Amino acid sequence: MIIADLAKIEGRTYPARRRTQNLVGGMSPIQATNFAMGHVTLEPNGGQVPWHNQDQEEIYFIVEGEGEMCLGEERRAIKAGQAAYIPSGIFHQLTNTGSTPMRMIYVYGPAGDVAHWKQELAGTLPVAGVDVPALPEGAQPQCTVKPESLKN
Repeated sequence: MIIADLAKIEGRTYPARRRTQNLVGGMSPIQATNFAMGHVTLEPNGGQVPWHNQDQEEIYFIVEGEGEMCLGEERRAIKAGQAAYIPSGIFHQLTNTGSTPMRMIYVYGPAGDVAHWKQELAGTLPVAGVDVPALPEGAQPQCTVKPESLKN
């Protein structure tokens, strides 16, 4: 039996102020072909999974906190206990709008890397409304620039 223990998975911190811990796939001891799964903590007041799309379909399940979910041309509030379905190829963004950490579980399939992780770390995410479709009106701004505190 292979067990991934969230308490023992360091994870990775991303420029948009979130920490991602792979539970299935990535650096996890559990590997699957049909899906990947992880735990994400978004920092208070703006921690984010920035505007991006991917080939896989995905689910975000909010475990704790509240935020703003953008999906295509839609923008809605989302909170603990709610799940959002993200069809493949559709641009999406999740932003913590609360004053406490927001925690969520993602599941996408099939398994594999998604480009936005590497783009965000390199500071090369496509810019909403310039390189890719615009965010929905009134949405929190997309984090595309690596903060000075995270630059090497």
